[in-house]
Amino acid sequence: MQEAYAMAQKALAELKTAVYITLKSGPPEGLRNADVGRMLGIYAGHVGHEGHIPRTLLALMENEGVVQQDVEKRWLLRRHPEEGENE
Repeated sequence: MQEAYAMAQKALAELKTAVYITLKSGPPEGLRNADVGRMLGIYAGHVGHEGHIPRTLLALMENEGVVQQDVEKRWLLRRHPEEGENE
């Protein structure tokens, strides 16, 4: 069981890293959930539930303080105050 758990955690970390890289290299105004999912090939889902994989990843990353969603439902990397001080 520990091996399966470790594999799942590694896969989750790699997916979140892929989302991070996609947002970092995306347009400054951010990307929608569907954009992220399609760019990474993870937008598919069972009927009526397309987009749940990238949306779940984005929600996890939002809870971790890594990303944020704007009023237009675009996702951006969250800027931390200390980052703006050196620019």
